Amino acid sequence: MKSKIHRVQVTGADLNYIGSVTIDENLMEAANIIQGEKVQIVNINNGERLETYVIKGERGKGDIILNGPAARKVAKGDIVIIISYGIMDFEEAKNFHPTVIFPNIEDNSLIG
Repeated sequence: MKSKIHRVQVTGADLNYIGSVTIDENLMEAANIIQGEKVQIVNINNGERLETYVIKGERGKGDIILNGPAARKVAKGDIVIIISYGIMDFEEAKNFHPTVIFPNIEDNSLIG
């Protein structure tokens, strides 16, 4: 695991978009996630797991929007965990510390 946004609320699901997950830019920066990065989405409400890529959302809006086919796996208000993984040398991995953030679940804002 490279980065994790632990427990955020889905703010939208857009089936007619081309695909991806839109994440508020503040959350992306805090979690060390970049646009285009592959992520796993784990839905706490229904147990669904899916993989997609990240699109940068508007800073400060708290958006977590599942787009395209992924929209069928969530509902607005669901709680999800967003995880990214990295590949690194074995020795480097021994000392690597992932970035994990715990946003305010009510509005997906950063705490502190």
